[in-house]
Amino acid sequence: MGHRDIAAARRMLWLSLLLSLCVWTSAVFAQAGSSSKAAPKSALPPGEVGQTLTVGTAVAPPFVMRDSSGQLSGLSIVLWQRVADQLGFKSHYVERDLPGLLSGLQNGDLDISVAALTVTEPREARVDFTFPFYSTGLSIAVPASGSNGVWHTVSRIFSWQFLTALAALAGVLLLVGVAVWACERRANAEEFGGGLLGGLGSGFWWAAVTMTTVGYGDKSPRTLGGRLIGLVWMFAAIIIISSFTAAIATSLTVDKLSSGIQGVNDLDHARVETVAGSAAAESLTNRGIPFSREKSLGAALADLAAGRVDAVVYDAPLLKYRIREDYAHRLNVIDHTFERQDYAFALPQGSDLREPINRAILSTIDDSQWNRLVARYVGSS
Repeated sequence: MGHRDIAAARRMLWLSLLLSLCVWTSAVFAQAGSSSKAAPKSALPPGEVGQTLTVGTAVAPPFVMRDSSGQLSGLSIVLWQRVADQLGFKSHYVERDLPGLLSGLQNGDLDISVAALTVTEPREARVDFTFPFYSTGLSIAVPASGSNGVWHTVSRIFSWQFLTALAALAGVLLLVGVAVWACERRANAEEFGGGLLGGLGSGFWWAAVTMTTVGYGDKSPRTLGGRLIGLVWMFAAIIIISSFTAAIATSLTVDKLSSGIQGVNDLDHARVETVAGSAAAESLTNRGIPFSREKSLGAALADLAAGRVDAVVYDAPLLKYRIREDYAHRLNVIDHTFERQDYAFALPQGSDLREPINRAILSTIDDSQWNRLVARYVGSS
């Protein structure tokens, strides 16, 4: 090989090396450019796709319901199943009470809570909430107008407490009658004599007519002891009669107030009840309205139907559904609502699932079928 051939070979080698360098440099810059692009918005954290999530739930019709076969349904369940299908999740449902839905997220027992959970500031301090999927408000359930008639008023007056007080009064009358009979049975035998039963009956009759200030005059004590007992009894009877009159007037007034509840401002003097640990309980506490607590909405409505309370305060759609199903024509939900309630799913604080679940929720409720689902489970209102 001559010098010219060697020089030509060297030139070809250098050109090949230069071309290879250019190709390698272009590939490096192309890879760097592609890596600088944002990841797809639908991307989930590594290892999440196909995962089975432990889903806490609580029966709260019409958002969470369980049929006779044990299958869960309801607006919240349908929404979550659609979200889970979009993201490739499987669900293992675990029923908890309302406090358990939050504490389970804090201690790691639950991955998400799906129910009729209201977003509140105290709860937000403990867990994270997704984008709200339904907005409503608190409302008030009261007895239907027909249940506040004469019989309802009579039943309120002649309650167990009233009959107990009446029995106690009869006992006091008998005690005073015995005392007068003991003093008068010998010195005033014509009025308080006639044997044990006759004498006690005369003493009881005298105590009763003296208490009511009727004073027929057919019987009156003549001994010093009998007259002292009569004097004390007349003053004591004034107090007793006044107390009974006030108790009956209060019962009638409360009954009238309870039948005239039109909004939250009418609850101050009514017997109010709600579910312990609920957003309604928080609202009533913040407003300074006295109320009693029950473990469930069903128990609270049973108290209202039985006349043990005057009003039940709770989330409007849950009240309307339960009353429509179980207490039609016996209880009503007033039209006025207060204290806006936003329902959302709850997650552990800082959960990586919050962003993809939010996107899936927004995608679902933006679909035209969402309004039909809401009307199906909650009603067109």
